[in-house]
Amino acid sequence: MEDRSHKVLLALVMLFLFAVIVLQYVCPGTECQLLRLRALSPAAAADPYRAEDETPARFKTGGTTFGRHLVRNIQLEQPCECRAGQKKCTCHRPGKRETWLFSRFSTGWSCGLHADWTELTNCVPSVVDSKKEVRLRPSR
Repeated sequence: MEDRSHKVLLALVMLFLFAVIVLQYVCPGTECQLLRLRALSPAAAADPYRAEDETPARFKTGGTTFGRHLVRNIQLEQPCECRAGQKKCTCHRPGKRETWLFSRFSTGWSCGLHADWTELTNCVPSVVDSKKEVRLRPSR
């Protein structure tokens, strides 16, 4: 009987060591989302990109190709609407009339042709705010 209890204890220790090794591969960092119970709830699994953030796109090399792919080829819940013959597409948040992308393919050259970082830093907040003000005004 004592021999059997040693085998069960050995099996439990080996199972524990195996679980620790697997956990190190799954969660190598200091914080593991699998160990949190709220991470398994549907609220925690919500899309982090549904927030109120705008994404300005500024690229020096390959920006034209990347910007075009952002508005035409990215798989979204609500893809950007592109009309034939137009370079500018409309990229709205799902269920809202708010723009989530600030680039020449979505808002046009709002800050001037080939605006640099300084110009964009000064221009983007005011352009986004003016678009929000237009959206908030009651229609007549």
